[in-house]
Amino acid sequence: MNFKKLLMCMLVFSLIFGVVACGNNSKDQTTPAKIENSTQEADKEKATEANEESNADAKKGNVDYPKKSITMIVPYGAGGTTDLAGRQLAIQLEKQLGQSITVVNQPGASGAVGCQTVLDAPSDGYTVLFTAESLGTQRVMELSKMSYNDFRPIMVTVNDPKVVVVNKDSKYQILQELVDDIKARPGQVKMSYTGPGGSGHVQSLIYETAGLKAALTAYTSGSDCIVAVLGNQVDFTNSNYSSVASYIDSGELRLLAVSSSTPIAKYPDVPTFAEIVPETADAFETPFTPLSLLVKKDVPQEIIDILRDAAQKAIQEDDWKKFVKDNSLEELYLKYQTEDEMMSFYKDWESKVSWMLFDAGAAAQSPEKFEIPKP
Repeated sequence: MNFKKLLMCMLVFSLIFGVVACGNNSKDQTTPAKIENSTQEADKEKATEANEESNADAKKGNVDYPKKSITMIVPYGAGGTTDLAGRQLAIQLEKQLGQSITVVNQPGASGAVGCQTVLDAPSDGYTVLFTAESLGTQRVMELSKMSYNDFRPIMVTVNDPKVVVVNKDSKYQILQELVDDIKARPGQVKMSYTGPGGSGHVQSLIYETAGLKAALTAYTSGSDCIVAVLGNQVDFTNSNYSSVASYIDSGELRLLAVSSSTPIAKYPDVPTFAEIVPETADAFETPFTPLSLLVKKDVPQEIIDILRDAAQKAIQEDDWKKFVKDNSLEELYLKYQTEDEMMSFYKDWESKVSWMLFDAGAAAQSPEKFEIPKP
């Protein structure tokens, strides 16, 4: 082969190699954004497939649940009534289910943030909700579009009774003295509460039906409301008993009344509010801080049955019974046992409280908009 032919062959080979290399290089030039997007889409598809597979297995009766840790969302801050009760229940449920339960606090928007987290989770029973009553008012208060109808109840657990407390140095020795002063100075006796729509606000609206108009001072949490009483920034507050029990026992706060139809066992001589102000008797038949264990409504029935069975066994544990007794909690699970009874309770509660808020001008939306019947 002469030199010219050899040179020509080398040029042809170089061109062929260059074309192949460019072709391979162009195939590898996928942008990071495309890679990231495709990965996210793949993750979503895997999550959806896993959720559908779990639901399909449950519907066929092929339930191996639970086979991993469960997350319990408490949609309020740590240390409050709902958090403490949820954690105690979680301990007892772990014994029955044989898996750990991680309690996660997700406060925000009166419980709406945490509730939404549960709705966004897969429908496999591994994310459950332990919440107070805020689901019944979120729609009329324009906090979210959620309600109890978006969930299915595992158990309506307990009610933490509301109580009226004052500072140990307060001039009010008994409830009648506080009531008389509010009547004599309407809008001047200060009461701390956690803001519109909360259970403390509902209590104040009940007082107003009896002609008792207090000066409401809002604080960011129930504990701040208590601190305000301890610091004499306000005259009184209506708190959950479990939140103030230690202050009452230590003598820092004075217990004037129970905002319920039933006295507290530990303080049988302390009157109910209705005993002193009979006009409020009907209103205080309602448990205003019901705590519930719920799951999103499309969790398979077989998993719901397993959770309900575990919950029924959990409340028989001695540690749970002691917790209930020590905090004078009302055992709602004795009153509302079937799903129909629980959903009927939620419906009645939502009707009563939503209309009370709306009629007082506190709710942003009319309950009629959500087809909530007037009681």
